[in-house]
This record gives sequence, structure tokens and C-alpha cells, in this order.
Amino acid sequence: MKKLLALSAILLALGGLAQAAEVSVKLSNVHLCCASCVKGVDKAISNVTGATAQSDKDAGTVALNAPDKATAQKAVDALVAGGYFGKSSDPSIKVKAPSGAKKGKVQSLKVAGVHLCCAKCVTGVTDALNKVEGVKANTATKGAETFEVTGDFSAEDAFTALNNAGLAGKVAK
Repeated sequence: MKKLLALSAILLALGGLAQAAEVSVKLSNVHLCCASCVKGVDKAISNVTGATAQSDKDAGTVALNAPDKATAQKAVDALVAGGYFGKSSDPSIKVKAPSGAKKGKVQSLKVAGVHLCCAKCVTGVTDALNKVEGVKANTATKGAETFEVTGDFSAEDAFTALNNAGLAGKVAK
């Protein structure tokens, strides 16, 4: 009986250690203008085994839970690949948006991978890009996989503006 109690205590302790390893990270300033954006977050991380997301549309936050830091990082990377961007509450979990933008000014930039589920997303893109010196226009539309930005502007600045608006994207091929 004593051996059984000792074994139970050890298993409980090990179970507690496994739970203690769980990682939670909150991304703030994520573009979540509608229920479809929230569904897009869920879809983006659906292939990351062990990760879950809880989106707060009104606060513009996504709380991620994962069994470890590596899985949490994969979930963040999946969100970025899904067209979302935000600021991580955990400095060891990086939100990286490798846009592929070259330094210097461009007159035209084809952009892919930005989450554009509705008219509010399109407005978010347009408002962000309108803050970039030299941007004249963009062709973003609801559901578009790619769009073009025109003017005489820095491509890096265009992606920084999108990131600041809670959106991620990359140079289209």
C-alpha cells in the first residue's frame, strides 16, 4: 500500500511538472476587425499540434497556449503566415515577418499573404499604406491573395506600416 501511495505521489508530481512547462503568450495589436478574422486566426494555427488560440476581437489580442516554447513559436509563425501580426508579450517568442522587401524605393510592389477577409480588412490595409510616404494607391480587395501598391515609396516602410496595423504580408513572386 505504501508503494502504491508513493508511486501515486510521484506520478502526480510529474504531471504537475508537465503542466508547468505549458507556455502562454499574448499577441497585442493584431488586426481582428470581425468574426471572420477570428476564424482566420483559428485556421492559421489549426495545423500546429498542441497549440490553442483565444482571440479577443475588441482588444485586438490573441492569447496562445502551447505545451512548450517551440510549439508556441510555431503557432506565432503560423499566424504571421496567415497574414496576422502583433507584439509578443514574451521576448523569447518572436513575431517575425520576413517580407522579402529590398532596400530603397520602388514604384510598384506586389504583396501576398495579407489577411483580407472583409471590407474592414481592406480599409485597414489602405489606411496603413496611406501613412507611407510616396504611396499613391493599392489594389487590395476582399479575399484577394495578392495586391499591388504603387507610387514612389520604400517597400520596407510599406511592410512596416502593415505590421503596425496588425497585418503581415510578403513580396509576391
